[in-house]
Amino acid sequence: MAIKRLLIGAGTSEDDLSELPVGVRELIDSAEEILVMAPALPSRLEWLASDTDKTRARADERLQNVVAQLKETDSEVEGTVGADDPILAFDEAMAEFPADHILLALRPDERSGWQESGLIDEVIDRFGVPVTSFKV
Repeated sequence: MAIKRLLIGAGTSEDDLSELPVGVRELIDSAEEILVMAPALPSRLEWLASDTDKTRARADERLQNVVAQLKETDSEVEGTVGADDPILAFDEAMAEFPADHILLALRPDERSGWQESGLIDEVIDRFGVPVTSFKV
C-alpha cells in the first residue's frame, strides 16, 4: 500500500526506527512525503499559566529526533512544532500538508496527558483520512 503523503503526529518518539511495530514501519517506508508534527503538549498547569516555552523546546527536541531517524528512509521528510492544542496542531498541519494518511505516535498511558483524551476519534472524524495510532 503506497502512501503519497503521510502526516506523523509525534506525541513521543522511539529511540530507533527498528523498534517501531512492523505495520507502522511499513506505512513510513511506503510514504513518498512525510511531515512530522510534534505538538507542544504542555501539562494542564503549564497551559493554564501560559508557560509553554519548555514544552515547545521539548517538542522541538522530539521533532529533531524523529526527523533525523526518518532521514534513513527514501521519503522526503519535513517537520514542524505544532500548537499546544493537538487538534489545532493537526488542523494547521493538514492545511499546510493535506495528508493521505495520519500516523499518531502516542505517549504510553502512564505518561499520557489530558490532550490525548478523545484525540484519535477527533482526528478520524475531522479529517476523513485513514488514521493509524500506536503507543511508544
